Amino acid sequence: MTSEQQLFDETPLRRFEYDDSVVLAADVGPDADASVDVVDGTVIVVADGHQYEQELPGDDARAFMNHGVLTIELSEREGDN
Repeated sequence: MTSEQQLFDETPLRRFEYDDSVVLAADVGPDADASVDVVDGTVIVVADGHQYEQELPGDDARAFMNHGVLTIELSEREGDN
């Protein structure tokens, strides 16, 4: 596994690379009123009335929020870009 720091609209985004997948994670805070969706290869996060968008490498990403942590899962094929 490797990890590197990136920025996702001023929120630190961590990248974890595994043998068969790539996982991106960002802590948006437990008090944030946030939701996430993936549309046409773009992850869309709405948090506290603001919308943030980030293009992803591929259309088959899964994204979800759990206790203020945004997680985006990509298969190895999509994460290779």
